Formats: sequence, C-alpha cells, structure tokens
Amino acid sequence: MQSATRLTLLLCAAWAAALLYGEMGAYWAAHLSCSWPSASSSSPSPDNHVKIAVIADPQLMDSTSLGLPASSVVLQAIELFTDLNMRRSFQSVILPFKPDVVLFLGDHFDGGPYLSDEEWQESLFRFKHIFSMSEQQTNPHVPIYYLSGNHDIGYSGFHSVHPKVISRYEKEFGPRNYHFLSGEVDFVVVDAQTLDGGAKQSKERASTWEFIKTLSAGNESNPKVLLTHIPLYRPDNTPCGPHRSSPVINQRIHAAAMDQGIRYQNYLSKETSDLLLMLLKPTLVLSGHDHDQCTVVHSTTFGPITEHTLGTISWQQGNLYPSFMLMSAGPKLTPNSTDSIHGVLTNLCFLPKQTHIYIWYIFQFLITVLLLVFWPTNGLSSLPYMNKFVSFMTSVGAELFSRTKEKDDEEDGEYEMVFDAEGSMHLVKKAVTRPPRTNSDSQTMGRGNVVARPTARKHQTEPDSSVLVEMGSETPPEDAGKLPRPSKWNIRKVLQRLFRVVQSIVIIAALNVPLYMMLLFKDWIDR
Repeated sequence: MQSATRLTLLLCAAWAAALLYGEMGAYWAAHLSCSWPSASSSSPSPDNHVKIAVIADPQLMDSTSLGLPASSVVLQAIELFTDLNMRRSFQSVILPFKPDVVLFLGDHFDGGPYLSDEEWQESLFRFKHIFSMSEQQTNPHVPIYYLSGNHDIGYSGFHSVHPKVISRYEKEFGPRNYHFLSGEVDFVVVDAQTLDGGAKQSKERASTWEFIKTLSAGNESNPKVLLTHIPLYRPDNTPCGPHRSSPVINQRIHAAAMDQGIRYQNYLSKETSDLLLMLLKPTLVLSGHDHDQCTVVHSTTFGPITEHTLGTISWQQGNLYPSFMLMSAGPKLTPNSTDSIHGVLTNLCFLPKQTHIYIWYIFQFLITVLLLVFWPTNGLSSLPYMNKFVSFMTSVGAELFSRTKEKDDEEDGEYEMVFDAEGSMHLVKKAVTRPPRTNSDSQTMGRGNVVARPTARKHQTEPDSSVLVEMGSETPPEDAGKLPRPSKWNIRKVLQRLFRVVQSIVIIAALNVPLYMMLLFKDWIDR
C-alpha cells in the first residue's frame, strides 16, 4: 500500500511540473529566446530606434469558423482556449519587451464580413480584451496601427454587395489606407483587398490607387516600409526560407461573376505587385494572410526588396509554430549611406507550441492511467524478474569482488632475492607454508569417502523415487481442459485495484485541477 501511495505522490509532482511549464514556463522561455534586432549580434539595439511589435492574423474564431451555432458549448470552449492562449502570448511574451508601437497586419476576426452587427461587436470586445494595453505599466498609451484583412472586410467582390462592412471596420479601426512615421521611417498601409481586378470604376479601388500615387510623388528622403495584408506576387513553388513549416501555397485567384471583383486570392497579381514596388520603392515589405512564415526577395530595377510574410499568432489557424516579429525602425540615414537595410531591422520570434503542449498532456494522462493500473501492490521488488535481476547483479558483484581479492592476495605475497652463478639477481616468491591438517579435517574427508560405499548409494537412490512421485503428481487431471470459473477472490482483487486507481486519480485531480485553473485564468483577468 505504501508503494501505491508513493506512486500517487510522484504522479502528483509530475503533473504539477508539467502544468507549471506548459501554462507558464513555456511563455517565459519564449520571451527569453527572443530579443530586439540589432545591426550586429554583439551590439544591442540603439536607444534612438523605435521598437515595433508586429502581429499577424489573430483571426478570432466565431460561429462561421467551424459551422457550429454561437450557443454551442464546444465552440465556446474552443473560443475560450484560443483567446486565452493569444492573450497570454501577448501579455506574457510580447508586452514585456516594452514596444513603442504595436502593429497588426490584418485578419483580426475570422468571419468579420459575414457577422451580424451584434456578433461583430462581441468579437470586437474579445479582440480588445485579448490585446489590451491596460497592463502596460510604463506606457499604457502605446500607439496601435491596424491593417484591414480579407477576413475583416472581404474582397472587392464582396464590397459591391455589402458596402457596410467597410464603414463598420473604419469606424472602429480607422482608415484602410494611411501612412505613419516611426523613427524617421515611413510606414505605408494599403488596403490590398481592393487593389486587384474587378470593376475599374470601383470607388474603393480608385481611392486606394489614388492614395498610393499621391505618396509616390511626395518626399522620398525617408525609407519606406510597405504594409499589405495580402503578400506580393511570387512565382509558384518559390522557396520561403528555413522558418516555414507548411508546404508553399501557389497562386489562386477566384473572380466574382460579371466582373464584380475578386472573391479570393493568395497573392496580389504580378502587374499590381510590380506597380506597387515601382511607385513606392520600399526598402522592406511586411505582409500576412498566409498564416505561415515566408521570406522572399523581389528583384526590381532599383535593387532587391525583401518581403517578410509573418505567420499567425494563433495556434488554431493551421500553423503549429505561431510567431510574431520585433522590428527596430532607425533614425534617418545619411544621403551617402548605402546600407539602407539598417534603417529597419527585424527579428522573427516564435511563441510556445500550444498544440504540442496539449498532446503532451494527453500522453501524460495515458501514462498515468497505465502506471496506476499495472503498478504492483508491493512495488517493483515484488515482480519475479526484478528479484532475478537483483540476484543476478548480486552474484556478478560477488564474483568480481572474489576475483579482485584473489588478485590482491597474489600481489601481497612475499618475495626473496636470489643470485645465480653469473651474479644476476632474480625475485622468487617464497613458498607458502600451510598449517598441518587436523584430525577434524581427516574425519571430514573420511566421512566424505563413505559416500562411495554401496550403502550410501542405496540411500542416494531414494530421492529419485520421490522425484518420480512428484513428476507423477504433475500429470494433468482428466478435466484439466475445462477453465475454472473466476472466484470471488479474483473479482475482489480486481475491484480493489479499480478502487485504488480511481482513488489515486481523484487525489491527483484534487491537487492539480485547482493549480491548472489558477494558471489558466491568471492572465485572463485584468489586473
């Protein structure tokens, strides 16, 4: 019974360690594994750089995500755990870096264009709670900039039928096309959903291109960073770099009927991408939409341009490795400087692999049940193979010790120096004088010789008959083929084992469920 108690306590400690790491330690490790980018690995990020945290595709789940009704308990549980994970990532990993600016690359909601006003407001409330800046003690009024995504307002083919989705978005998140200045770097935000295809006379399409052309004719002294939710065009099967975990997705474009715009696309068209790069001439492009990391270099007439497609921050959006980006926007560069990339520095950071953590919980639960079911009552020492193993190791140790002792006896012998006729010296071991044999020894040997007499052999054959009797007693009875019915004793043992398993699981749950609930909600409640 003591063995079962010790096993239960050991499993309680193992579960407490797993929960502490999975719900808290993994986020500390993610924070410690990343840092603000710098021009060289030996020097930290300069103080005159503006520090920007970049987040892509939170895509809060709703009734359109899984086809479940809004009142479904399953959907509400998935929403809770997904929101909780993103809030914990934001509060425990991203905000401790103390960014000066927070930037979202679009797709704040999952079914934004298709939600009713009431559902949209509910998703907006959840979004503001997850990414709340109220706990930023040093600077709670950090500026936040937003991009519109296809899951927020839809594509151009949807705008022509439901124009209110744009006004609803702009009322809460601001204009869809704008630019802002950080660290003498000009960030240009464009509504990529309205750039391609569709009706040429579309008001949204015309306003976006007018905004871009206005910027292209303006001041070009500051480096520009283009921010677009939909990535720029790249040829099919273009490598995405070492950080991508899923296969590369090639271009797909679905147009609405009667030239009413785009209904879906993976990337902007080649013509649109080339025109954007030619008009804005950015030093860097940041995009989202793909839910996975991808780094490509676009060749232009004025030099190569790097584009970083940032993966989603959510563990429920098809990426096992959620991520965010730390960016440093430096001061204005000198006119003679050719190292323009140092004006904007980026560092890709990864968040805890929440799917792997839940898989580990399931695996540990199975191991816990198996140990409780098959653990022997008296511990491992009661198992036959354990006794044989211990006996074997004991005999091996005794044999090794005896051999060592004999060797030591030989080395401890006495030697004398002997000189031959030529005068050479030799070491000769002295003969060991053994004590004379006593009478008791001779009597013992005599008694041992008696065994060879015929009378002793007569007595020696007696065990043979007993062996035959025992072998004969092992003859199976006639009804041996019939299986005996389980006795009450066996049923009682099974019930006792089942009760012990349930009792241990209840004890483990009683100690660890409160710990899990505390860790689960410590980051959910506003302090």
